Amino acid sequence: MYIYDTLHKTKLLFEPIIDGEVSIYLCGPTVYDNAHLGHARSSLSFDLLVRTLKALGYNVTLAQNFTDVDDKIITKIQETGKTLKEITEYYISSYKQEMSALHIQEASLQPKATESMEAIEEMILKLINLGFAYRVESGDVYFDTSKDSLYGSISHRVADDAVTQSRIEVNQVKKNPKDFALWKACSSQDIICFDTQLSSGRPGWHIECSAMIAKHFVGTQEYSIDIHAGGADLLFPHHENEASQSRCASGHELSKYWMHNGFVQIDGEKMSKSLGNSFFLKDALNIYDGEILRYYLGSVHYRNDFNFNEEDLLTSKKRLDKLYRLKKRVTPSKASTVAKGFQKALLDAMSDDLNVSVALSVIDQMVAETNERLDNNPKEKALKKEVLANIDYIFELLGFGGKEPYEYFQIGVDQELKEQIEALILQRTQAKKEKDFALCDALRDELESMDIMIMDTHQGTVWEKI
Repeated sequence: MYIYDTLHKTKLLFEPIIDGEVSIYLCGPTVYDNAHLGHARSSLSFDLLVRTLKALGYNVTLAQNFTDVDDKIITKIQETGKTLKEITEYYISSYKQEMSALHIQEASLQPKATESMEAIEEMILKLINLGFAYRVESGDVYFDTSKDSLYGSISHRVADDAVTQSRIEVNQVKKNPKDFALWKACSSQDIICFDTQLSSGRPGWHIECSAMIAKHFVGTQEYSIDIHAGGADLLFPHHENEASQSRCASGHELSKYWMHNGFVQIDGEKMSKSLGNSFFLKDALNIYDGEILRYYLGSVHYRNDFNFNEEDLLTSKKRLDKLYRLKKRVTPSKASTVAKGFQKALLDAMSDDLNVSVALSVIDQMVAETNERLDNNPKEKALKKEVLANIDYIFELLGFGGKEPYEYFQIGVDQELKEQIEALILQRTQAKKEKDFALCDALRDELESMDIMIMDTHQGTVWEKI
């Protein structure tokens, strides 16, 4: 497998640090608000990575953290009067439910900052003892970036550029502007504090991830993990600072490969809360089915920026519809064995730095060729069984195509309307038994006026939304 490494700015052959094992750390959300499309894009991008690596035969361990202590969470506590635990547990639960709706598999490890204080304290003390960090009079602890000659090697950014300093503390007590806080001592006004040998306080943002990686992964003498992943917005300063403090604490590099997904835009404008266009995932899921969102969000290569707009989403859904129409056509056959040529073509595409465009074209070709063969020979049973196996493999590798086809084509119909449709179908079934064909036709016409198409099968009457 080849993956694009941010540090080297090129695709590299993936070679794990331990044969047969892959360790991945994905920066998760700060849980003070609902998940947005940027969170979904990042989680989906690396869910595809995990699925591909597993399909290649690797044993994969993915850790995705929750930052559950932060200035924004403290602000939320002050605004709502709720406790830290109430706020963070609510948003963690919501996040998990929404990612599940996108068929994103849960990470093997889901560490929290508040449950990692011992590891955080241990790493900070080690950095102080080794001379890479220093205390100031207030009790705060800063990392001394001047002591790391490789600082800046991950992001290739000029660290004292004014634009890049947005999340770096600028004050007079630091030795130089690039230094960043490892520990923030509590003042009399602070409401969230942890008692440690350092002082009563709380960790800086960057140290949390480094400490969690040190806690949960053994690594090797060269690297702590195989792949460190996250959004492009985290590259500097977060990942740069992580890499630096981990390098200095351990004497080796944090990660062998660095992977970053692109930004999300809403109708051509970069998604930002300050612009009022931070599209919450829960709002999107209220309108669109999770699998349709997954297909759409995953249809653009993970490194490219993604422009979310409704017109493109509907076009994307039509493409997914074709797969489900084929699935409906070959159901209720039972799956046999996935076609080796199809499996190889799909996996080859995803093994090329998750080349989803090629993967989707392989699926489109399979759909078109199968439909043509079934047009010529509708009773080709072996083909139908193979196609179902192919679709099962698509679901395993790419996370879509797993629904029952009639269920898929009922997406968007609310429960009240479903009950009305089922009642009309039941009435029509009774009319057929009584050979009241005029009523049967009238009921079919009524359903069609509701944009509902019915099909009589050996298993009974089924329906879908037109």
